Amino acid sequence: MTSPNKLRVGILGAGEVAQVIHLPTLALLSHLYTIEAICDISRKNAEHCAQKFLIPLATSNHDDIINHPAIDLVFTLTSDEFHASLSIAALKAGKHVFVEKPLTLSIPSAKRIIAAEKDAGGPRVFVGYMRRYAASFVKAFKREVESIPRILYARVRDFSGPNKFFVDQSGTFQVKNTDFPAGAGEERDRMLHTLFEEAFEGKEITEEKRKYCRFLGSLGSHDISLMREVLGSPESVAGVSLNEPFYSAIFNFRNKGTGEPYAVTYESGIDAVPNFDAHLAVYGKDKRVEIRYDSPYVKGLPIKVKVEELNEHGEMTSKEILTSYEDAYTAELQELYACLVDGKGIKTTAEDALEDIKIFDMMYKKYDESIR
Repeated sequence: MTSPNKLRVGILGAGEVAQVIHLPTLALLSHLYTIEAICDISRKNAEHCAQKFLIPLATSNHDDIINHPAIDLVFTLTSDEFHASLSIAALKAGKHVFVEKPLTLSIPSAKRIIAAEKDAGGPRVFVGYMRRYAASFVKAFKREVESIPRILYARVRDFSGPNKFFVDQSGTFQVKNTDFPAGAGEERDRMLHTLFEEAFEGKEITEEKRKYCRFLGSLGSHDISLMREVLGSPESVAGVSLNEPFYSAIFNFRNKGTGEPYAVTYESGIDAVPNFDAHLAVYGKDKRVEIRYDSPYVKGLPIKVKVEELNEHGEMTSKEILTSYEDAYTAELQELYACLVDGKGIKTTAEDALEDIKIFDMMYKKYDESIR
């Protein structure tokens, strides 16, 4: 059934995440959303998407989106360094903002977005942490973890394999044009450098640190955010390891209520093996619970929860729970609609995303300690 209150959307960024994920999903949710305009630094990319998804306006000027009178909601799907400036501009123009994770790459930058949202006095920010909206996570996984009286250990893993392998089989037929305006690369580098200066304030900014920051913003933000919703924020970071393109850490946590300590291992990286191994596993004395995510670039792959535990007879039992085949992006954008139209509270706010960047900052500081 078509909603009488469709949200009118403007898209900033017509790259991979737009073409493979958000444009197809918004099209399937056409009873909730209409796409009014799309912008990309490559005008050819914008025009391709406009033709493919029947979007009235294609442009290479982001002001055409931000100041468009018929747009209620701006999707910020650009590269990370532009998230803050474009989202703030959209808020000042009175638009709601959906910003793909990461919100941004530094604590001061995140605080600027939060301040802009407060100053706007109505427009809201929703950060795209889609894994946290998957039905199997929201229902089965969290329910099963809550039944563990004392957590002894947890593991966060994300070995995603080559992204191109999954994108090429997604059926979305992405295009990549390179008709970028002169000076675009210099502007991008300048904005990134500013973010790096804020993220590593007062410290030397090495190429290794740049890659670390970009990695945590891309793949790492999924995992840290998911971990934090289930377990809370770590008390401290015991250690980190940087071996690009693989990154790991050990976090120190305490059980809620009892305060008893436990460790969480974070392990993440990108190799050439086409196996998407992303999961969060929580271990108690008599029970193990794991949620496993497949590539989000292929629609319809199930997100499953596995439970292993001792029964009353001392026997090991195992079960697998599949709450829904609905993909996490569809669930996320339906939630976004409920938040903006029906007034539901937003879970993945800018303030919420700031807590992930604070954890990144703890990891950077631990790395600095290790190389003294």
